[in-house]
Amino acid sequence: MASSNEEEFKVSPAARVSVLGKLRAYFFTGLAITAPIAITIWATLWFVNIFDAWLKPYIPSYYNPDTYLPFRVPGFGLIFALVAITFIGALAANLVGRTLIGLWENVLNRTPVVRSIYKGSKQIFETLFLQKGTSFQKVCLVEWPRRGVWSLAFISREIDGAMVGLKKGRTMYAIYVSTTPNPTGGYVFFCDVGDVVVLDTSVEDALKLIISMGLVFPDAPLALENELKLARKLPRKKTTPRKAT
Repeated sequence: MASSNEEEFKVSPAARVSVLGKLRAYFFTGLAITAPIAITIWATLWFVNIFDAWLKPYIPSYYNPDTYLPFRVPGFGLIFALVAITFIGALAANLVGRTLIGLWENVLNRTPVVRSIYKGSKQIFETLFLQKGTSFQKVCLVEWPRRGVWSLAFISREIDGAMVGLKKGRTMYAIYVSTTPNPTGGYVFFCDVGDVVVLDTSVEDALKLIISMGLVFPDAPLALENELKLARKLPRKKTTPRKAT
């Protein structure tokens, strides 16, 4: 009688595998939910702590709440930085501020090494945050690194061939092909307009696709099939090498 009861409660190997499979699926589902939240919180605290470590020593003690509170107030350095940056922006909007900034820029532009760093970083930040900067205009496909292989790229601007030492009147695109998953590294190419397939998608969606290593696609297709066929049939312009002078 006892042996029959033991057989009734014995779990089959298939049932054990099924339970373990469900637990495994639950674990990875929970990991997919909690990991982005944890990474976001960690990155935010790291960013706040950097500003606190940099700026709190320069804040007067009567403005720093850590001097009269029994606990540390995180993020006060970041708030101070935001207020200071906004104040500098407001100062630059009037004549006196523009004059002072102009004098400071003249000093930096006359300093070796420093002027190169300053000019480069200034162009990058003007491109990202100011309207006078030039951001990527469109997203495109270009055959790179070989014919038949299409890479996602960004059109920086339309140029004349004479700007890069080629024939004047040759309409070209300045193309930026970024690396994955870090889009800040990449290559700059100059292509004929006929060698580029312009896509009807936003720069943000294209960056998501690149950063995710091709896992996150936008809802709409990147390009119509007939556009790719048309790009393959377009005649390529033959260029003659420049003679050394």
